[in-house]
Amino acid sequence: MSGLYQTVHEDFRKTLRDFVEKELEPHADEWEEAEEFPRSVYERMGELGFLGMQYPEEYGGDDDLLAEAVLHEELVRCQSGGVAASVGAHIGIAMPQINRYGTEEQKEKYLRPGILGKSIGALGVTEPETGSDVAGILTYAVKDGSDWVINGSKTFITNGVRGDWVVVAVKTDRERGYSGISQFVVDQGTPGFEVSKKLKKLGWKTSDTGELAFIDCRVPAGALLGEENRGFYQIMANFAWERLIASLGALGTAQFALEKAIEYARERHAFGKPIVKFQVIAHQLADMATDLEAARQLTYNALRLSMEGDNPIKEVSMAKMYACDMVCRVVDQALQIFGGYGYMEEYPLARMYRDVRVLPIGGGTREIMKEIIVKTMGL
Repeated sequence: MSGLYQTVHEDFRKTLRDFVEKELEPHADEWEEAEEFPRSVYERMGELGFLGMQYPEEYGGDDDLLAEAVLHEELVRCQSGGVAASVGAHIGIAMPQINRYGTEEQKEKYLRPGILGKSIGALGVTEPETGSDVAGILTYAVKDGSDWVINGSKTFITNGVRGDWVVVAVKTDRERGYSGISQFVVDQGTPGFEVSKKLKKLGWKTSDTGELAFIDCRVPAGALLGEENRGFYQIMANFAWERLIASLGALGTAQFALEKAIEYARERHAFGKPIVKFQVIAHQLADMATDLEAARQLTYNALRLSMEGDNPIKEVSMAKMYACDMVCRVVDQALQIFGGYGYMEEYPLARMYRDVRVLPIGGGTREIMKEIIVKTMGL
């Protein structure tokens, strides 16, 4: 598909697509109805080696970030955005924090079982009063002897309900703004830590999204992740990858929607011929393909620069903004081609339409992406 990926990655894509089509997609309707999917999915993916691609071999990984990029493109084809979101949050958002900043003890406790799918992680940054403004978080921790006591709340936390642990961003020095933020790993079941609500959502219904509360939650000194008061920088360091995950998922979803639209347009007849033979439909498909290709080039370029060791803030922001808006357009156009059937739950477009709408919001809104781009332009 691209000079970015090597033959081994395209072979992996075929293996992964086969797994998605045989072991995930057949259960999508059932899981959507239940608004959750079984934990055994993590264990099965861990058994197959799908959860550790970017992580060191010494902990059971493959040390191949591009292989994980393929996963984020392909997993969305399971026809349940929530499954892709939950797995993505675990391997691409929560575990990188442990891998980059964890002690050896923390890596053994969280990273190794996380790669096996036996332990599920979450990242807790967003709060009810502070969305994109990470520096403005209000949750705080106060030192008490050798322990820390955490108070505050988090919201919109993917895997927050059934996750086994959460990396929580807190203020350890409330006078220093973003320079006073630290991160702690808090285990589910720790006294004072509770899931206050499982949130109901427009889409991503199979992913658990939680509201978390910390009330005099006491954690040991060993729960500190990385350096005290360096949490903001630790969080920011992974934002590029988180945003690339969203972009890659957008590509995979748009590709799938385009394929479904072409298939339907060939099969559906009106006025004596397949509707794909009407210029208005054919041109619409051409627009969708062009939009998708533009997003693919932006995303792959940002991914390539990241792999080369650059910090392509502008390129990642452009890719995230464009790809996540693109998939909303493409899915909307695909639904239009399906006509009334596209609006029916028995077809994949209705669910896809709901699932993609969060992409221009999560991981940095399109407005935030534009602000970042403007700053890199020196304006």
